[in-house]
Amino acid sequence: MLDLDVMIDEETIQKRIGEMAEEIDKCYHGESIIAICVLRGAIYFTVDLTKKMKTPIETDFIRVSSYVGTESTGNIIMKLDISENIENRDVLIIEDIIDTGYTLKYLRDYLLTKNPKSLRIAVLADKEERRKVEVPIDFVGFKIPDKFIVGYGFDYDNSYRNLPYIGSMKE
Repeated sequence: MLDLDVMIDEETIQKRIGEMAEEIDKCYHGESIIAICVLRGAIYFTVDLTKKMKTPIETDFIRVSSYVGTESTGNIIMKLDISENIENRDVLIIEDIIDTGYTLKYLRDYLLTKNPKSLRIAVLADKEERRKVEVPIDFVGFKIPDKFIVGYGFDYDNSYRNLPYIGSMKE
């Protein structure tokens, strides 16, 4: 087991996700959207967020990867594409984290080629100090420091995602 400090506890995560759901609902005014979960990390966030939303939702999935261990390689690999037609639809990308911005910029640019009516992004965690490219983020759960985190979807070599809190590795 990793030696972790609890950065954000389960109650705080759930409270903020409820607030984000309300923000998103106000934005879409009851119009149906396609929520695209970025696998694998955003699955826990997507489930909890969409359960709290009142907006009618279709869910789709996309999987890209740029991490090995604790570091981003900078090379983005599409492992699973969306299956829904998003042309003229309101689309919400749901991602666990933005740090350098490369992955979300890639996803945003890619999905915009499919001509959605609108494209917004919700992220649970924003590591702003690591940003290399700017990406417009519409809904942010938490601003976090530049630490490697695990739990609540965040992993270390695909383990520890199921922790109910977000922890950082002790230094």
